[in-house]
Amino acid sequence: MKLYGYFRSSAAYRVRIALGLKGLPYEHAAVHLRKGEQRAAAYRAINAQALVPTLEDDRGSFTQSLAIIEYLDERHPQPPLLPDMPEARARVRAIALAIACDIHPLDNLRVLQYLVRTLGVDEDAKNAWYRHWVDVGLSALESQLAREATTGKFCHGDSPTLADVCLVPQLANARRSSIPLDAYPTLLRIEAACNALPAFAAAAPEKQPDAE
Repeated sequence: MKLYGYFRSSAAYRVRIALGLKGLPYEHAAVHLRKGEQRAAAYRAINAQALVPTLEDDRGSFTQSLAIIEYLDERHPQPPLLPDMPEARARVRAIALAIACDIHPLDNLRVLQYLVRTLGVDEDAKNAWYRHWVDVGLSALESQLAREATTGKFCHGDSPTLADVCLVPQLANARRSSIPLDAYPTLLRIEAACNALPAFAAAAPEKQPDAE
């Protein structure tokens, strides 16, 4: 199994966590996003979107982090990253998608680069854009998770799920950009519980072979 990724990519970070929780060994293949390696013809032949991560195994090549994680969960069902009951699975997926689809795309590297390089946005305005959308998304998650009884030690109950796999990388990104997180005590409590687990700790950006 080979995972193409970049140590700071939150999408690749999600897949690293999932692989760790499943106890699945893999080969790390670095794709340096800031050097534009994702746009090279050799990598585009693997991933036409020129994005990370890409997972290759004995059955093929797979893209998009959430699709990869659900594929891994179906092929290697223990421990499960989605609950048994349909309503619980819907809740976990909704939390994960709120992060992966509503927060992350707006603070993705290529979006921030477009703001600066194409639209001429200055550094302060770019950072304000980032903070605004992160705060909007995290505020909603904090409110939801703080009030819902199904929130436990983790986003859903007392075992890590797909929701936690998405939450931790997003908080790491926000922290790296010096965004204050004190307003999100429930999210920080869950993050601490996650990072106490070896799979989360080992997947951290600074632990990766290509970390700078």
